[in-house]
Amino acid sequence: MGSSRKVIVGADDRGDPIGWAPVTGAAAFFDVDNTMMRGASLYWFARGLAARDYFRPGDLARFAWQQLRFRLLATEHAGDMSRARETALAFVAGWRVDEIERLTWEIFDELIEPRIWAGARALAQQHLEYGQQVWLVSAAPVEIGRAIAARLGLSGAIGTVAEVRDGAYTGRLVGDLMHGAAKAAAVRRLAEVEGLDLARCTAYSDSSNDIPMLSAVGQAVAVNPDAALLRVARERGWPVRDFRTGRRAVKIAVPSTVAAGALAGAGLALRRHFAR
Repeated sequence: MGSSRKVIVGADDRGDPIGWAPVTGAAAFFDVDNTMMRGASLYWFARGLAARDYFRPGDLARFAWQQLRFRLLATEHAGDMSRARETALAFVAGWRVDEIERLTWEIFDELIEPRIWAGARALAQQHLEYGQQVWLVSAAPVEIGRAIAARLGLSGAIGTVAEVRDGAYTGRLVGDLMHGAAKAAAVRRLAEVEGLDLARCTAYSDSSNDIPMLSAVGQAVAVNPDAALLRVARERGWPVRDFRTGRRAVKIAVPSTVAAGALAGAGLALRRHFAR
């Protein structure tokens, strides 16, 4: 189509892309966990590792608990985020990068791909078909995001970066966890590099933690939103898309809406959240 090609930007009240604009300078940004897929990508990655005897059953249980606790309690307070940074990728310390990359592809095909929301995948494809870039933005390790993006034919992924030394992970992070305000900052940096006009870009997320990223673009869409994000979306007139139905929707909502004082019941919530 040459230079006259047009793309869809923005979204209607159902979250579908709308509005015509030149192909250059527009993109869509998708959160991953509970937005692009059911559940937490890092948990399913760890579960795939456990099936290959990289974890003992007790290790997987502790890892799952840490992930749920982070989702329930993570805030922008320095103390909480500092502790999260210390433990986020400690489990990969000493593992070879090339081995983890190989396993990431295997585990995507086995455990993650079946959990990709068909509706979210279709939205991403719509943006691509009209010439826009589509990026995943996740707190999970960037290797997981890259594998998902590559398998879905997306532009790329932004994620938490693990430190590497002599071809192996140290267990420490490079920079911050890709969470909260860090996502918005990363999207702005990417926009500068790629020449994107954020006012013409769209962002999708399920979590109120991503309000900074959603607020950084011209069109925000709440996908499978938690209670806090749903409230903000209604206040700001953001479109809402929910790919969950019936009982499943209730179960998926549990981890992001449980109050901090209900941690005693988190084990049950965890089993319900991931037993899908």
